[in-house]
Amino acid sequence: MPRFLYTLIFTLLLPAILLRLIYRAWRAPAYARRWGERFAMGGDLRPGGIWVHAVSVGEAIAAAPMIRQLHVRHPNLPITVTCMTPTGSEQIRRMFGDSVGHAYLPYDLPWLQRRMIRRLSPRLCIIMETELWPNLIAECRRASVPVMLANGRLSERSARGYRRVGALVRPMFAALDWAAVQSSTEAGRFLELGLQQVRLTVTGSIKFDITPDAATQAEAHSWRANWGDRPVWIAASTHAGEDQPVLEAHRVVLQRYPHALLILVPRHPERFDGVARMVAEHGLQAVRRTSGAPVQPSDQVLLGDTMGEMMLFFGCADVAFVGGSLVPTGGHNYLEPAALGLPVLSGPHQFNFAEVSDLLGKAGAMRVVRDANQLAIEVVRYFSDPQAAQQDGEAGRAAVQRNQGALEALLGGIAALLR
Repeated sequence: MPRFLYTLIFTLLLPAILLRLIYRAWRAPAYARRWGERFAMGGDLRPGGIWVHAVSVGEAIAAAPMIRQLHVRHPNLPITVTCMTPTGSEQIRRMFGDSVGHAYLPYDLPWLQRRMIRRLSPRLCIIMETELWPNLIAECRRASVPVMLANGRLSERSARGYRRVGALVRPMFAALDWAAVQSSTEAGRFLELGLQQVRLTVTGSIKFDITPDAATQAEAHSWRANWGDRPVWIAASTHAGEDQPVLEAHRVVLQRYPHALLILVPRHPERFDGVARMVAEHGLQAVRRTSGAPVQPSDQVLLGDTMGEMMLFFGCADVAFVGGSLVPTGGHNYLEPAALGLPVLSGPHQFNFAEVSDLLGKAGAMRVVRDANQLAIEVVRYFSDPQAAQQDGEAGRAAVQRNQGALEALLGGIAALLR
């Protein structure tokens, strides 16, 4: 009965959902394309293999090492990767090209999920992190398709939301064939919501299993060599409400280090032009990555207005601030800069990466700032004391390396489900 009511409400809300999609298409034109896929029509589907669902960019990046290993270990099984957002779609195609099938996940209505499953006929459905949908799980179970949760995470905030609709979600969690979760704390939350103990394993986060690409880092070193001896910091994955304090902080940094460069990378492409205008309004000289022009000594900001180049930008920096944390978004992946040996700065809102931020904080690899002034102080402190920056950065790199191994455990569990 709860799932019937959920489906009824979802169906009644479908006109509003479509209006929202039209609005998003007005803001970001990529949303205007491939609507058929949201109704389980079209898309590049590779039937008879492994279905991986990664909702957006972060989940797609997290899934990349797993997908590459699945190609190696199960070469006869095609892989199809679904997502929900144009940025996630762009990231998937950039990372994998035509080596995987790709489509948007259809809306969570039973007849649409049934059509998707019928067209895919997957041997296994792998859902990244916490992108669980009641009808998707139920229809997979009806079709005898095993479903597993990979790199599962569940913040206390998300768990509270699920508890409010416990009658709907408890059968969904109970239907999972296996969940590989990031921490014992999160495991407890999953168990509270109905996941069976025998189907749960704490593997750690596969995001720790980062191997920086040698070619990307070589390109970053080449960039730095061309920039000369100037201090560089990055503000990565910033959201609306964060660019202003970041730019204010950079103006303070420039008073102490006039040749400092800020690499500013907004999280969403639809914000690139607005952030570029904001940089100009602050009186800062900027160059956009998409212009193809090299960074000049007079440039004070490099606007990273591309997708899929974050590790390249991190490789160019001496200090990293990770966005989504000065505003209540919950933070983003702190492990990428830590894996490169950068000292990490974050705002106070870290609930999406609570375990990771706690780990890096205890290791002395991450510091919390609450406003533009504190951000500027910490950047200047690291610029002024390269030894402290190196020490904190190496502490973060060591913490990442100590916690690697989740990917191997995950791949072992996948192999067992495929037998």
